Amino acid sequence: MSSFVLIHGAWHGGWVWQRVAPTLRAAGYEVHTPTLTGVSDRAHLLNPSVGLSTHIQDVVALLEAYDLTDVTLVGHSYAGQVVTGVADRVPTRLAKRVYLDAFVGDDADAAIDLLPETIAGHYRESVAGPGFGWLIPVRSLSVLGVSEEADLEWLTPRLTPHPWLTYTEPLRLSGAERGVPAEFIECVDWMRAFQPHAERAASRDWPVHNIGTGHEAMVTAPKELADLLLSVAGS
Repeated sequence: MSSFVLIHGAWHGGWVWQRVAPTLRAAGYEVHTPTLTGVSDRAHLLNPSVGLSTHIQDVVALLEAYDLTDVTLVGHSYAGQVVTGVADRVPTRLAKRVYLDAFVGDDADAAIDLLPETIAGHYRESVAGPGFGWLIPVRSLSVLGVSEEADLEWLTPRLTPHPWLTYTEPLRLSGAERGVPAEFIECVDWMRAFQPHAERAASRDWPVHNIGTGHEAMVTAPKELADLLLSVAGS
């Protein structure tokens, strides 16, 4: 059976896909929405050694444990780094990789260096202060383009600090990831912090799609996102 594996971004957990997954399952796909080590329902595993390689292994282990193949692997925001790392490790398990308003990194790229300079500076300041030097405190949801009160009430109590090492540990790639077809979805109704990554994707001749919503498309435009993911997976 063809599968979707949906990877959340920083501060979130697998629960964030609850409004998207039912539509994908109704279309006949197996859907997995794992929570990465150290956040949300796995926050009890948080420690300073949790890094990008930890999160890549989280997803590789899931693919291997369920013996998943023909997978459309979707990464939101920070998880673009995870998608790239997984595609390099187990390319034959993936049919497609999808970057949802996400980092498009290359070998030796760390997420913090892929952010706009001003935003990266805010991250470093918050880590050095309330993050105790190893955590990224939760970002303002309004900055991310979430404005509906019901969405804010649903998201806010569920978000948890994110391990800083995941943003400073660079990708280590062999080049195998380039064999997995890729597409990019940009959320265009906010500050568009990931526009440079959409442009990088376009420069590589990846299909690039737009959704007229904020960064949290799986919350603020779930039906539109699910329909687009089905179209991408079926193309």
